[in-house]
Amino acid sequence: SVISDIVLLNLVGIRVVVVHGGGPEINEMLTKIGKESKFVDGLRYTDEETMDIVQQVLCGRVNKNLVATLNRMGGRAVGLCGMDGQMLRCTELDPQLGHVGEIVHVDPTLISSLLDSGYIPVIATVGMDDLGQAYNVNADTAAAQIAIALKAEKLVSMTDIAGLLRDKEDESTLIPEVEVSEIEGYKSAGIIAGGMIPKIGGMADAIYQGVHEAVIIDGRVPHSILLELFSDRGSGTRFYRRSHHE
Repeated sequence: SVISDIVLLNLVGIRVVVVHGGGPEINEMLTKIGKESKFVDGLRYTDEETMDIVQQVLCGRVNKNLVATLNRMGGRAVGLCGMDGQMLRCTELDPQLGHVGEIVHVDPTLISSLLDSGYIPVIATVGMDDLGQAYNVNADTAAAQIAIALKAEKLVSMTDIAGLLRDKEDESTLIPEVEVSEIEGYKSAGIIAGGMIPKIGGMADAIYQGVHEAVIIDGRVPHSILLELFSDRGSGTRFYRRSHHE
């Protein structure tokens, strides 16, 4: 249903860019070759061998499966990774993480020209440095940087939980709105932890750098993306910045 919603948005003239990760598929492949998945603050430790797998799984299988599904449902999707058109230029984020990239520059030219032609760009978040070394980039971080570079109206992070929860075991503790200055407090209280750290860091960066709205929504809710865009019944967690006028 998420895919058909994206096709619908595209058909009514909304310019949609899909940025994806592939954590579960990467874990599955690493298990197959007998390698352990290690994470530091929600980021995957990526040595040379893991980088090869990430590139194969993310830029290959996951990306093309998404493209195939979008095309089957009537969209016109094009699959790219951050290396195409030098879209995501990276340096090493932290030696302890191996080939995990920090994005130093996003070139949105290729994305924009595809959007202008009516395509849905589908982007796997593998970038590279000036020497052509590939880097694994967290998908949430990359989506935020791409949104900033495109001067997007909205950054929608779709996940499989209800949003940011005060108690992650209890969906009734959903926090519907977060002012960006409150994020540090939620982090030190342990409410923002693990994979939520890069996700929400990206949301804050996007808001600070001109993206009007950033939301986390639950992809398991049918048509959550349409409800978010076209009604005031949006669920999930909205991030905003208090303006000087308020």
